[in-house]
Amino acid sequence: MACTPAPALPQPASAHSAAPAAAIAMAGVPEAFDEPTDRARFKRVAHRGGIELYRAHIVHHAFRPHCHDAYGLGAVERGIERFRYRGSEHLAGPGSLVLMDDDELHTGRAETDEGWRYRMIYIERPLLNELTGQPEHASPHFRNAAIDAPARGLQATALLDALWMASDDPLRFDGLLAEYVQQIVAPHLQAAASAPANRTLHEPAWLPRVRDYIEAHLTHPLDLDSLAREAGLSPFHFLRSFKAALRVTPHTYVQARRVFRAKQLLARGIKPADAATAVGLVDQAHLSKWMKLMFGVTPGAYRSQTIQQSRFSQPTENAPVECRT
Repeated sequence: MACTPAPALPQPASAHSAAPAAAIAMAGVPEAFDEPTDRARFKRVAHRGGIELYRAHIVHHAFRPHCHDAYGLGAVERGIERFRYRGSEHLAGPGSLVLMDDDELHTGRAETDEGWRYRMIYIERPLLNELTGQPEHASPHFRNAAIDAPARGLQATALLDALWMASDDPLRFDGLLAEYVQQIVAPHLQAAASAPANRTLHEPAWLPRVRDYIEAHLTHPLDLDSLAREAGLSPFHFLRSFKAALRVTPHTYVQARRVFRAKQLLARGIKPADAATAVGLVDQAHLSKWMKLMFGVTPGAYRSQTIQQSRFSQPTENAPVECRT
């Protein structure tokens, strides 16, 4: 199931009236991890929708289950990451490729004391299909989420650095993007006509209905009885079955979907307080808590790093930022 687009909301301020990035941060909330050793940055690309760049060095933070509406395609430069994905634990060490399907819940934490340093690019499905020559509505997937391939990992890291540097040079960026997908991604992508991803093989028949119900009611209070009725099960039978199918509780899944929706809105320039209430969270403080747990960044910091600009406006943050070690 593809992540559902965010609902219509009050429009953000125009690029001409927006406050400077430094002033957008949420008052009273630190724009960093709890530990000074942890660093993460996001960047969106003004001329090319459907892409988000990310780089981080994480030592102490443990990412709660969360999802992206795009394929996560990156590499570990050094250190080792442990993450849970589709019910299994995975390790990604130096030079490993990390390749995740869109809309898949996953976690992430350091396996060793030094943490792990990595880079990712998130590419939405229609654009990935275009880049790989797949039909527009194809649903390709990756068989393996972590691949030990030091030479390819080194190449991926170099290309991701080049993409970060070229984000304000459209022609160069698009050429590098095509090269990254052709050289790094395509060799590991399963054809759309092949066997479906694991999650579709064992999903209960009621799960799509429950997912749709959750998406349609995110802005309202959700309770176990309502979700169970949608599935046609008793409440605690539903709770056990849901956790067996998705490896998280209904509450964690709902919060992940709410935070994902809020993240979309923040990237459009919606203020953190408005984004929080628009997705059914109590207030801005709750959004900040969950975003830091799931993505390692506060709403204000994410908004200032990724607020979308028009093709002809000055991007919010164009200078590359090196992750501290």
